[in-house]
This record gives sequence, C-alpha cells and structure tokens, in this order.
Amino acid sequence: MGKTYLDEYKEKLRTADEAVKVVKSGDWVEYGEFMMQAKDLDAALARRKDELKDVKVRVVTATFMPEIVKCDPERDHFIYNDWHFSGGSRQLAMKDLCNYIPLTYHESGKFVEDFADIDVAFIPVAPMDKHGFFNLGTSNSISSYVINKAKIKIAEVNTSTPVCFGGSKEAVHISDIDYIVESQTNPKLLNLPELPVTDVDRKIAALVMEEMEDGSCIQLGIGAMPNTVGTMIAQSDLKDLGVHTEMLVDAYVDMYDAGRVNNKRKSIDKGKMVYTFAMGSEKLYNFMDRNPAIASYPVGYTNDPAVIGQNDKVVGINNALEVDLFGQVASESSGWRHISGTGGQFDFILGSYRSKGGKGFICLSSTTTLKDGSRVSRIRPTLSPGTIVTVPRSCVYLVTTEYGTVNLKAKTTWQRAEALINIAHPDLRDELVKEAQKMRIWTKTCKIL
Repeated sequence: MGKTYLDEYKEKLRTADEAVKVVKSGDWVEYGEFMMQAKDLDAALARRKDELKDVKVRVVTATFMPEIVKCDPERDHFIYNDWHFSGGSRQLAMKDLCNYIPLTYHESGKFVEDFADIDVAFIPVAPMDKHGFFNLGTSNSISSYVINKAKIKIAEVNTSTPVCFGGSKEAVHISDIDYIVESQTNPKLLNLPELPVTDVDRKIAALVMEEMEDGSCIQLGIGAMPNTVGTMIAQSDLKDLGVHTEMLVDAYVDMYDAGRVNNKRKSIDKGKMVYTFAMGSEKLYNFMDRNPAIASYPVGYTNDPAVIGQNDKVVGINNALEVDLFGQVASESSGWRHISGTGGQFDFILGSYRSKGGKGFICLSSTTTLKDGSRVSRIRPTLSPGTIVTVPRSCVYLVTTEYGTVNLKAKTTWQRAEALINIAHPDLRDELVKEAQKMRIWTKTCKIL
C-alpha cells in the first residue's frame, strides 16, 4: 500500500519553533489575511528575534498585535507591513512600526506573481480533509497567489476555522505544503464589535435604499452605514437580490435569512453569494461553515471590474473620508496620516458602472467634528494636503450625504461643484461657493437649492 495523506501529514508535522527555523535574515514572510492570521508561528518567529535581522513581514489587514512587533519596537529585526490597514496597523503606523503597501486590489495576482518576493508563507487553515486538502477558511483573497509564489509554505492548522466552500482556490493540497504546524491554542476567529449607528448613517442608508430594485446585486463596504443598508434591506420587501462582494459581513446573513437574497437573477454564479473574505461575528462564521449557498474566490475574480459588470443592477456601497469639489474621493488617508487602503472601493465603482443598471455609491456624512469641537465639511474645495486620492474624479459615479445623492457622470467642473455643494451641510455651503469661485469652477448659472 502506498503512502497515505495521513503519512505525508505526519512527515511534514513540526512544532512552530521547528518550522520557523526556515526563516533567514533578509527574508520576506507572509502572515495571512484578515481573520486568517498565523498566531502560533508569529510567536515562534518572535522567539528567534536575536538570531535574525531585516526580516520583512507582510499581512493583509492585521487583526491582532503581532509578537514580532511587541518584541522589536526599534525594528532592528523585523519590519512589519500591511497590504490594507486595520485599526491596529493605523496605530502602529503612527509609532513608525508599520508601513502600507499601495495596491489596486483586483490586480493582486499579477502584483504578487511579478513583483512580490515571498520566501516563506505562513498559511492559516482548517484541518485537512480526507482528500488531503486544507481549507483556507474565511479568507481566499490573495492566499492562492501567495501559495503559488512562496518558496516555502507552512500551514498553521486551527480547529476553530470554519470550512468555507468556494468557487475557486478555497483550499490548498498537502502536496503543496512544506511543513504543518498544529495550533496549540486554536483561537476562535476575531468577532468584530458592533459599530454604533448614527442618525446620519440611517439617513444616508435610507437614500441609498431609494435606489434599490428587485434583482439588485449587492456589494457592501466596511462600516456602520453599509451595514445599516443591509439591515434595511433585510426589513424591506425587496425580492430576488444577489450578492457579489469583496467582503462578507453579518448583514448578508440577515438579508439571506429574511429571504431577500436568493441569487436567482445573477448572470454569473447564479444561486451563490460570492465573496473573497469575511469579517464579522460568530453568527457570520457559523453561517459560512460548510454552506453551499456561498462561494469564495480569489480577489482577482471577485474584484475584477469586468467580472463585476457581468451581473445586472450591481449596487456598490462604500464609505469615504472626503470628497473635493472636483469629485476626487479620499477614503484611505487624512493628509499624510494613513487610515485604510484602496481596498475594493475603486474596483466596485468601476464594476458597478459597467453593470447594466448598476449604481456605485460613495457615501459620507456632510461634516465631521475635530478634536477641538469645531465642525468642518467633508465636502471640501480641495483635498487636505497630503491626502491620497482613492477614486479619481473621472471614475466617480454617485455621491451621497444625508442631504441627497448626486450623479457626477458627464458633469462639467462647475456642474460637479454645484451638485456637491448642494449635498454639503447647509451652514457651510456659502463658504464652499466662495472657494469654488476662486477656483473658477462656479458660473453665474450655478445655484444653491
């Protein structure tokens, strides 16, 4: 009788401390993504601190404080980087302990294949099945690209990981793994705290709901407002909705359980809720476990604008920090202070526009309150100095505040300024008009409604 998968498993099984011995000074190491991150291997690598120099670590949206950062605050041994900032990465960046990697998300496959050095990949997985496969859990995203590129692959097995069915690349075979580490703690996936919802969030969500139709295909970004839209959908009488999204969140469970989502009208992946990663609560993770109603794909599929646009009536709903009077959208930094990443916002704005009957929303409250208590407009004459543009003005479609929704497509600079000022806070519109006049994007025909 030949060697079985179990035999191969035993041959490749190592402790975390044994497995990380393959990491050398100067290596690039991938840690995993979103809720699927290698905690036992991180701790073991930190224990090797004094043996290593200049080890570069990358993660996608860190959801825990890595031991390699705790043990090396001077960054003499480890240099930590994030493909898409989380709140934790943001705080570390302000202490010079984390750097961002600019990325157009749907281009990740070529990005990794052609340009990213990966010496060692830590791959968080569910336990091996009888066919020799390890499921990648809640995060498909760039994992398959990392696995293909990495010189050495170490699987960290966590028995708490849900098995999430996929459309493609949702698992890795034992033959493609070099070493296996069984987690000693088997930590449960992080449960995101429920975000507080404001009256402004509800007003914006209600305006977006006015644009919803039976048969719409939904994408929700991260944040309280998109989740509020999901809650409103669950409580509505909308029918035959589909899901093609970057991120799967709790709101989709509510929509599905309420009978709003059945994916019957989708042009592609009919009958499936398509996503590339998930972040939520235990309710979401339990819903995902071995559920044939959902399918994960690599981000090169879910976020490709050409793929997104194949479904009709795609409604993409995403947040922003600022929008200027030219229509430029900033969603990832405030000045030079980095907050998030490009993520899928750019992809879904393009994809929804390609969709027959599609609508891509950029949503933001009209004002924000600074630490000194002053109120400032989030619709600005120009973006704050140093602010990164997430969606260029040529691509922006619909912009929504609590004062309305405007369509910027085919609008001149003065029409854009007029439209955006009319959804700014009423108390701040006159000042915006003065600035628009200075910038020569206001005409005699423009009006404040």
